[in-house]
Amino acid sequence: MTVSTAGAGPRPHGYSPFAHLTVQNTVLYRQVMRVFVEAKQRYAVHLRPEDVHAALPVDERPADPDAVVKALDSLVGWGNLRADADTGRVTAVEDFYRKRFIYQLTRAGEAAEEALTGYDEALGRRGALQAVALHDIVTQLRALLVLASDEPPDPARVHLALDTLASRFGALADNARAFMGSLQRTIDLHDVTEEAFLAYKDRLIQYLERFIQDLITLGGRIAQLIQELERDGRMDGLLRAAAAREALDAAPGEGVETERATREAYHRWAARWNGLGSWFITRDGREAQARLLRGRALGAVPQLLAVVRVLGERRAGRSDRSADFRTLARWFAEAPDDASRHRLWRTAFGLYPARHLTVDADTLAARADRPVPAATGWAAAEPLRISPQLRRTGSYERRGKPRKVEDRREQRRHLAEVAARQTAETAAARARLTARGAGRLSELGELDPAAFGLFLRLLGDALATWRPGLRHTVATSNDGSLQIRLSLLDDGGTAEVRTPGGVFRGPDHRIEITDRTAGPGGPLLPGAPEPPGDTDEGRAER
Repeated sequence: MTVSTAGAGPRPHGYSPFAHLTVQNTVLYRQVMRVFVEAKQRYAVHLRPEDVHAALPVDERPADPDAVVKALDSLVGWGNLRADADTGRVTAVEDFYRKRFIYQLTRAGEAAEEALTGYDEALGRRGALQAVALHDIVTQLRALLVLASDEPPDPARVHLALDTLASRFGALADNARAFMGSLQRTIDLHDVTEEAFLAYKDRLIQYLERFIQDLITLGGRIAQLIQELERDGRMDGLLRAAAAREALDAAPGEGVETERATREAYHRWAARWNGLGSWFITRDGREAQARLLRGRALGAVPQLLAVVRVLGERRAGRSDRSADFRTLARWFAEAPDDASRHRLWRTAFGLYPARHLTVDADTLAARADRPVPAATGWAAAEPLRISPQLRRTGSYERRGKPRKVEDRREQRRHLAEVAARQTAETAAARARLTARGAGRLSELGELDPAAFGLFLRLLGDALATWRPGLRHTVATSNDGSLQIRLSLLDDGGTAEVRTPGGVFRGPDHRIEITDRTAGPGGPLLPGAPEPPGDTDEGRAER
């Protein structure tokens, strides 16, 4: 025989399972609910009050067991727990009338605890820049390239690859956002002590540099693989295959429901794929998130060093702005009267009453007739007469018809011409750098500003991956369309690249810049050999 008392207290409704967070003894309620969650993980469904009392932490356990019983009854009233009559220890009829209950979690209480657990984890998570996730994304994209070559592609394998790709990319994006937020709090010395900051700042800088290197090396490769998958609509077929397989499990009803579920699943997968593409490729004038993350991580290094310098100045006893303001506040507090405070204000900030708000033709003519030396003080200078309308309304604007809308067609045409000219210059610069093939850096000859700027960006990406002991390296541009190979020369020497703005000098290297979007130097297909220096064997040679 079971007697339910779930309706004995106030009927739970809305968000009442969260009510225990805004009352007294919140800590006890949280501990009691945690006991039930841990018991369910051990497949224990019901708990008696004495079981809950024994499972509470020793330092937070109430001395009186009745306090736990009252907490359990309150949680039943809010809908977090369910109370049933404890008939397991009934030996006589009189025992049915005694208040003995066993308790278990309700669906609402379990959902509330899951939400609170996620909240606590989100607050405590610092996040991480996951270089391993970048490698996993490359692996899954290559697997999708292999599957795209099958006719028709295997829906199960496609769905598994896309699901793994979405999971790894989602973890990468979430952790990167959490890490950059915690990094900014560290830079601003929020929620961190100076001693803790100084203790790990070197490791943090090394961590940022290592991730930046991986992002430069793998970001371009990921962008190139995404473009290869989107070529000829191959990715669309993979997304539709995964959506059709997902709809089979989600829609067991009529054919119309199956079509709708398939369409909705396809839109979800297409949105995820577009999010992945926009993270690594600049599209529709919006800069790629990976590029922004790289710039943010690069900018964090000098900011960290600046914080170290400020901390050193504080420890050396030098004054900073906050110390100056505290000193100034003490002077204001010690001033004998308001007149002294006003003089202190004017001396500290140099803010004096305004003598003029505008200068017109009459003012300029009067100044030409009677010039005033620049060293004349404000108090000694002749005051400027202000229009009563300006003093009353704060504006010289006259009421009347609004101005006509200006015709901007000429400006728009000019901007279009500038954009077309810049596009042509960029295309010419790419052709200029990729047409010569492999050769010495000193053989580049003279470069125009556009080609020289593109060359400097590629050279910077290559040098960012260079480490002591290497003899060659390979890097790609941010969009994955250009690849640069840089190798040391046995004879060394100095290279000079002439530009209209001057001469660029540096150690001579063997350099090759190729266009990966077309021709033999195009994108790598699954199973094709890796570029020298990017494979495990190439890294072993280094």
